[in-house]
Amino acid sequence: MATARFKMKRRGVGRLLRSPMVQAEMLRRAEVIKSVAVALSPVDIHSERPGRYKGSWTTSSRARGGRRRDRATATVRNGVYYARWVEYGTEKVRAHHVLLRAAQIGGRNQ
Repeated sequence: MATARFKMKRRGVGRLLRSPMVQAEMLRRAEVIKSVAVALSPVDIHSERPGRYKGSWTTSSRARGGRRRDRATATVRNGVYYARWVEYGTEKVRAHHVLLRAAQIGGRNQ
């Protein structure tokens, strides 16, 4: 019976984690989460600009991200100043947890 041997090289693993292929996959997953977040976003029809929060979702990716800057990452964010209040709530407004729920749902749909 033949046995296979494998010797891992840290440099090769690092190259793989920063490769365009992995970066593209991370961005694809972020786009799925973004589409779920847009669908879950609340719209205040009584505000001056209804739909502003819903239309402010963006994604980005980078080859060197993470805590050690050693791997490809992707980010989903909402750029309106009140996005944190929609996510976490205030004393008077309940939390919607849009990004949290989008990550949970979007992670299952991949």
